[in-house]
Amino acid sequence: MRRSIMTLLPLLLAGATGCGAVGATQEAVSPTTVRVLVRDINIRAAGVDCAGTGPYTHFHNRAPYRVLDPDGAAVASGQLPAGTAVAAFAEDLGVERMPTYCEFAVAVRVPQRASYRLEVDGRPALDLTSDSSEGPALVAVVPS
Repeated sequence: MRRSIMTLLPLLLAGATGCGAVGATQEAVSPTTVRVLVRDINIRAAGVDCAGTGPYTHFHNRAPYRVLDPDGAAVASGQLPAGTAVAAFAEDLGVERMPTYCEFAVAVRVPQRASYRLEVDGRPALDLTSDSSEGPALVAVVPS
């Protein structure tokens, strides 16, 4: 009798542990990149670290952000990394410093939603647009 109880005990414990997980599903999330292009048209070398200027100073390294779903619930959050200066024009101007935009890119994992918005430093949220030209991404351009 003792032997049969000892044989059944692990099975009973495994069954009891599994019962808590029944019906409890975790929502699937997908990796994507949130990219924000701040069109501040500053003069700097492409590729250097940058932050937003003028009315866009809230876009900076360590600025808090939240990715929101259509209901306003946060599905991802964190701090922005340093921005990277990208050329404002596709043509080569032949100079070291040129008009640039400041681009911020952060990897996130978000559940599938119809749309997303980005809130930075408590400011009004920006609409994010899906873009797969360089891999899965959600993109905002400031000002839009």
